[in-house]
Amino acid sequence: MHSEELRKIDNEHVWHPFTQMKTHRDENVPMIESGEGFFLKDNEGRAYLDGVSSLWCNVHGHRVPEIDQAIREQLDKIAHTTLLGLASVPSIELASELVKRTPEKLTKVFYSDSGSTAVEIALKMAFQYHAQKQTPDDQPRDLFACMQHAYHGDTIGSVSVGGISIFHEIFGSLLFESIQVPCPTAFHCPEGYSESSYLEYCDQELERLVTANHQRLAAFIIEPLVQGAAGMLMHPPGYLRRVRELTARYGIPLIADEVAVGLGRTGTMFACEQEDVAPDFLCLAKGITGGYLPLAVTMATDEIFNAFEGAPEDYKTFFHGHTYTGNSLACAAALATLKLFDTQQTLENVKENTEILSHRLAELQDHPHVGEIRQKGVMVGIELVSDRETKAAFPMGRRVGHQVTLAARKNGVIVRPLGDVVVLMPAPGMPAELIHQLCDVVFSAIDEVISLQVA
Repeated sequence: MHSEELRKIDNEHVWHPFTQMKTHRDENVPMIESGEGFFLKDNEGRAYLDGVSSLWCNVHGHRVPEIDQAIREQLDKIAHTTLLGLASVPSIELASELVKRTPEKLTKVFYSDSGSTAVEIALKMAFQYHAQKQTPDDQPRDLFACMQHAYHGDTIGSVSVGGISIFHEIFGSLLFESIQVPCPTAFHCPEGYSESSYLEYCDQELERLVTANHQRLAAFIIEPLVQGAAGMLMHPPGYLRRVRELTARYGIPLIADEVAVGLGRTGTMFACEQEDVAPDFLCLAKGITGGYLPLAVTMATDEIFNAFEGAPEDYKTFFHGHTYTGNSLACAAALATLKLFDTQQTLENVKENTEILSHRLAELQDHPHVGEIRQKGVMVGIELVSDRETKAAFPMGRRVGHQVTLAARKNGVIVRPLGDVVVLMPAPGMPAELIHQLCDVVFSAIDEVISLQVA
């Protein structure tokens, strides 16, 4: 099809996610046709550096020979077969690799197809786990704890433990009950607090809320170290360890949602490793297949799993499943992706790129309209403000963050903001010279947009 026809069909029939279609139709977004390495190419031949890893999932680049070959070889055998009543070789081999690599005691692997479903499964497992081990006199464990500003996906269960009002508020009457622990980041701390006193308050509230509700809490869910969709909010060192200590004290399962932060993005294979935390559930998706195919896993401990063991007539089975659970092509891609972490020393590359990003981001340290620079590994958020001293935001209608993405796109780089937080999310395998290109273009785009906003 010609570009005009494709554009017409896209505007008339494709409903894009997290997109106001009224404005989308006016922006002539690139229509991606191919990719190579860390670049995307549209149907008119223009190339773009993939600065957000195709929404935080690409790991080793596009058209990676090893992953391509793994998928082709599996396609010559079978593309998909169910795990309901059958087993499959790729899903078994992948489970073995995951158990070897993840934090200790995570020995069981349940497959699904997205980060949202991985979280939904963990929530349901936690609830059923308590229901099947409780005595009639026990108080029901029917409450979940989550973080303020949390984002865990878009299914009803995952939204119930979310805390971003612009996404979730309209669905309030559909959601189950949860309690929100204040997010321990101080850039936007409430009036009357200093940064240090607010962080102290957050720690006190964490202990108070967990202690007060421990008899009802079915689980505590957290994005370890970084709350991604909230605007790359970084937790202070030791916070995750503190959450683990409290939940362990009261026998509350800890769900680590590493959909965004896992697979090398924070500098280690899994974010939990940085504070030596072993959760009861681990949710993975996005980068697990290198950004090739939809696949997610919910990992659990033997203690959780054992509560579901019994005779068929006991009805302790976890009655949950997906048609494409453990899809063979996706599992083959995931196995190849994990192997590349070893053969290409991807975590070492992340370490080097983390240092490059830190050095380059220092160039914005005194920028009058950069309120805060947040970085953990290769996850970066640059918050733009109208006034650095007061931290006042730009008027929402100006869409400053979005304007930066448009300016970067003109110069061959794709990024996507979170409000007025400009996000850089290079793939863990991206070479150093492309990290510099990403920074050059985005920093220039920030200056270009800001000059128009304050003129």
